[in-house]
Amino acid sequence: MSVTPSRTQVLQIYRSLLKASKNFSNYNFRDYAYRKTRDSFHQHKNETRPDKITELVKKAEHELNVVKRQGYLNSLYAVDRLIVEDLEGKEATRVRGEN
Repeated sequence: MSVTPSRTQVLQIYRSLLKASKNFSNYNFRDYAYRKTRDSFHQHKNETRPDKITELVKKAEHELNVVKRQGYLNSLYAVDRLIVEDLEGKEATRVRGEN
C-alpha cells in the first residue's frame, strides 16, 4: 500500500511543472504547458481520495519529466520572438510606470 503524497509534495511538483514550462523558447509551447499545468491542478484541487491523489501525483511526475525533456529539446532550436511576447513586455513596463 502506498503512502498518500503530502500537500507539500503536491505543491512542489506543481511549482516544478510551472517552472519547467517556462523553459520553452517557443511562446506557444510555453503558454500551453503553463496553462495545462495550472488548469489540471485546479481541476483536481478538491480531490480527497488517497488512491486518486497518488495516481494524479504519479501522472504529474511523469508530465514533469516530459516537460523538462521537451523544454530542453525546444531550447536547442532558435526561434524568433512573437509580437505577442514583445507586447507583453511593453505592457508590464507600462503597468509599472516605466518608459
